[in-house]
Amino acid sequence: MKWLLTAVLTGWLLSATWVTQAAVAPDFTLKSLEGSNLRLAEQRGDIIVLNFWASWCGPCLQEMPALDALAAKYAPLGVQVWGVNVESDNTAAQAYLQRTKVDFPILFDDQNEVSKAYQVQAMPTTVIIDKDGQIRALHRGYKPGYEHKYEEDIKRLLRE
Repeated sequence: MKWLLTAVLTGWLLSATWVTQAAVAPDFTLKSLEGSNLRLAEQRGDIIVLNFWASWCGPCLQEMPALDALAAKYAPLGVQVWGVNVESDNTAAQAYLQRTKVDFPILFDDQNEVSKAYQVQAMPTTVIIDKDGQIRALHRGYKPGYEHKYEEDIKRLLRE
């Protein structure tokens, strides 16, 4: 019985959804690790892979290098990866980023306003936004190989 409950919960937490009824991605402006402000609405025309993460989340940290590789591969095609740290105190996140360098922007949602707007319920959560600012895919959780699902979503949006 315990394994059944675990399977049900894991299936819910580690799920991927292609959104059939696209919704407008909530706009936001957040400060980046470099100190500049980034605003989502100013990125129209690009595909955005928005990854919500925390330094206490093992799968989040495991996913970072895969996201960095994805960002490097698809940047020339108009795809941006943004990492949104959801911790109110980002000291641990900054320490992690000193050890594990990534080239994509890291933003800080220390008031959790953006994560609430996106209804983030699991760590990590990855939201894929199309060129028109519509949410097109939602992925909760991470296991090695999930980045291939993100890549499939990106390729699908690039073909549109």
